[in-house]
Amino acid sequence: LGLILVWLGVTHVADPTGAAEVVAGYGFFLFSAALGTSIRYHAGARIRDIEQAKLRQRNQLARELHDTVGHHVSAIAIQAQAGRALAASHPDRALATLETIEEAASRTLEEMRAMVGVLRDGAETDFAPQPGVADIEQLARSVGGWPRVDVQLSGDLDDLNPSVGVALYRIAQETVTNAVRHARHATRVVVHVADEGEQVRLTVRDDGDASATAHTPPGYGLVGMAERASLLGGTLQAGPDPDGGWTVDAVLPKGAATT
Repeated sequence: LGLILVWLGVTHVADPTGAAEVVAGYGFFLFSAALGTSIRYHAGARIRDIEQAKLRQRNQLARELHDTVGHHVSAIAIQAQAGRALAASHPDRALATLETIEEAASRTLEEMRAMVGVLRDGAETDFAPQPGVADIEQLARSVGGWPRVDVQLSGDLDDLNPSVGVALYRIAQETVTNAVRHARHATRVVVHVADEGEQVRLTVRDDGDASATAHTPPGYGLVGMAERASLLGGTLQAGPDPDGGWTVDAVLPKGAATT
C-alpha cells in the first residue's frame, strides 16, 4: 500500500492532473487494498472456524469412543477375569459370564460400526439411539461381580434436555467403570441422580481406598467428563470423600443446550 501511494505521488508530479482525478486514483487504490485485506481476513476466519469445527467433532468422537467402547471393553475384561476364576468350581456361573461377555462384545461392535460410519461417510456425529437418565438404572446390572452398584433416581427428571440426559448417563457410566477398575477394596458404588429445581445433580460415590485411587494417573475419562459438563454450562468435581472413598459430583442445568 505504501509503494502504491508513493507511485501515485511520483506519477502526479511527472504528469500533473486535476485534484479530483488524484483523489479518485487514491480512493480506488485504497478501496482495492481494503477489499483485499477484508477478503484475506474473512478467508482466514473461515479457515479458523472450519478447524474449530473439526476439533470439536474429533473431541466428540474421542469422548464417545472412550465412554462407550472403552466401557464395554472394560466390562468384558472384568467378566473374563470372573469367568476364569469360576470355570473350575462353578461352570454354570462361568457360562453366564460368557453370555454377558457376548452381549457386551455385540454392543461394542454396534458402537464401533456407528463411529466408523461417521468417519467414512462424513455424516453428522449423531450416535443414535442415545442413552438417557432412565438408562442409568441399567448400570446396576451391567457391571456384574464386585463391587455392588446401586442406582437411585429421585425427583422430576422427565423434562431434561436430551443432551443433558446423555451427559449424565456417560458421566455415570465412566465413573462406575473407573470405580470397578481402580477403587481398591471397594464393596459398593452408589449412583444418585437428584432433581434440584432448575438443575440436576449426579453423585457417584464408592467406599474404596481413596488414597489408592488418588494415585491413579488421570486419564481421558476424567477429561471427557469435565468437557461434557462444561459444554452444557455445568460443573464437575472429582476427588476423595471426607468420609472415605472417591466421589464424582456433576451439576447440570436441566434445559442446557450444547454450546
